[in-house]
Amino acid sequence: MAALPLVIVAAVADNGIIGDDNRLIWRLKTDMRRFRSLTLGRPVLMGRKTYLSIGKPLPGRETIVLTRDQSFAAEGVHVAHGLDEAIAAGQRLGAAMGADTVVVAGGTDLYRQALPRADRLELTFVHATPDGDAVFPDWDKGAFEEMSRETHPRGPDDEHPFSFATFRRRA
Repeated sequence: MAALPLVIVAAVADNGIIGDDNRLIWRLKTDMRRFRSLTLGRPVLMGRKTYLSIGKPLPGRETIVLTRDQSFAAEGVHVAHGLDEAIAAGQRLGAAMGADTVVVAGGTDLYRQALPRADRLELTFVHATPDGDAVFPDWDKGAFEEMSRETHPRGPDDEHPFSFATFRRRA
């Protein structure tokens, strides 16, 4: 069986910020709906701090928490202590649930580790420059081809304008 593609899903401000003090820093309901559609029915890898900021497993998904803390445990999630172990769990769980991808959902350190192995990036570019302490890592834009981009204005459900963009790793 072929490996499921590894897909990074992130919302990134124009200045690279993705969060502050372990929390989201904008209200974008349209992006939350997109996140749900990109992750529902799939295994989702996230770091411990990202998981703790959410506080529970994501419904309709298999949540895999990557942590260096050997004593970490949480009900309803799978725990991995290295990226290889987390991806292997994602592949196994994804195959069992009939998923088409394994999703990486943050934070900064997990994105940095997973970028060299990602097959696709599903990025929301938030057109704002907020303050924050979590930054999306630099990535080799030449290694990816932009497949689509869809721009949205600020609106009643979205406090900033934003663009959805899909990038596929070049062969």
